[in-house]
Amino acid sequence: MSASLPLISATERRNRLGRRHRLAPSARAATVAEAADAVVALHATDAATVFLSARARLAQGGPGAVEQALYEDVRLVRLLSMRNTLFAVSTELAPYVDASTARAIAVKERRTFLKHLVEDGQGLDAAWLARAETAALDTLDASGPLTGSQLSTAVPALRQKITISRGKKYETEQGVATRVIRLLAADGRIRRDRPRGSWTSSQFRWVHTAPWPAVPAAEARAEIARRWLDAYGPATEADLKWWTGWTLTDVRKALAAVGPDQVRLDDGSTALVSPGDTAPEPAPEPWAALLPALDPTGMGWADRGFHLDAAHRPALFDYAGNIGPTVWWNGEIVGGWAQRPDGEIVWRLLGDPGRTAERAITAEASRLAAWVGDARVTPRFRTPLERELVA
Repeated sequence: MSASLPLISATERRNRLGRRHRLAPSARAATVAEAADAVVALHATDAATVFLSARARLAQGGPGAVEQALYEDVRLVRLLSMRNTLFAVSTELAPYVDASTARAIAVKERRTFLKHLVEDGQGLDAAWLARAETAALDTLDASGPLTGSQLSTAVPALRQKITISRGKKYETEQGVATRVIRLLAADGRIRRDRPRGSWTSSQFRWVHTAPWPAVPAAEARAEIARRWLDAYGPATEADLKWWTGWTLTDVRKALAAVGPDQVRLDDGSTALVSPGDTAPEPAPEPWAALLPALDPTGMGWADRGFHLDAAHRPALFDYAGNIGPTVWWNGEIVGGWAQRPDGEIVWRLLGDPGRTAERAITAEASRLAAWVGDARVTPRFRTPLERELVA
């Protein structure tokens, strides 16, 4: 039965990466929001990743263009969402990410924190938390953007300490400021603003903002699934479940709402694409890319076999499955890169893609070095090859 399905080869899947992920030079995005939408969302756990992932997909513009999108025009925002991970998404897509994923995380985070307050035994409860949150928002309204430490200095309630797991061997005392700020952010009532320091810093200031417009959760999940298939298809139900962190039931309902087409892959297995998206993908011009740790193109599927040789995985991933900085040639990972303390961009191939590839990678490394300038980038999650390159 699968033999009658349209075939999308591994080569065509790699062609899709060049075009749809805006990595081939002729496909690069005009705006930062467009670059983010091309891959649905940019990983934001590591502050530098947002900038370097956008850089690889932008036709022009330096770090200032990304800062303007994040903090001045606010076309891109960071949300705790898929897989309980921080992502940067366009403000157009943010209400759907919020409704499909972030709302459930926010509810769980609040329930857990309220449980900790009760177990602490100091009489702190939901009413106390509501007062603390209101005081924090009022302070931001009066003072403008503040870091977490500045906010806790200004709001006495945020200096409260509670005991977690009282009476157990792993009992610990914690301040509440980080948890309260996390809840406000998860609820969309505050957002991360310009950090202290450079664009590589994660010490963000916070600003008061309005929650996202309400979207029915089922509608939102269908929209995310549709956009994800546009960017990452062909892909499987298991891939979407892994990428979103949704339950299998929610994944299946979202896919049913999208109505994807089924296609055949090189190995005879089947995968899903957006409705009607079965035509061959024209090959873009040859392209090289140096993508940062956690870049969406490396983290988009549970099964990455079509663009990554399994033998290269141990060098490029950490123990938790986080991908490090990677070198790409025509849709395949062919090596890794790093920035040394003196600013030099260094890279190593894990195979022999040929002289044309090496020349293109060298040129791309120079472009990256010029873009980064005096900034220094050290991935939050270190991988074996990245460590070797800077040793």
